[in-house]
Amino acid sequence: MSKYDRLWKHIAHKNNQNLVLSFEEIKEINGIEIDHSFLNYKKELVQYGYIVGKISLKNKTVEFLKN
Repeated sequence: MSKYDRLWKHIAHKNNQNLVLSFEEIKEINGIEIDHSFLNYKKELVQYGYIVGKISLKNKTVEFLKN
């Protein structure tokens, strides 16, 4: 089980072509703050039909794209 499983399932359940979530929304969904390890875990999202697009540190958002 990955520490981001709840987030991946949430994104897959939304079934949007493009979804942008703030770091705060990710914390609310997943129960933990996004951290540097996210870069290693993001490859797991492919199993759910999505990829991580742009990560904006300025806007504190992450874009998720349907694969």
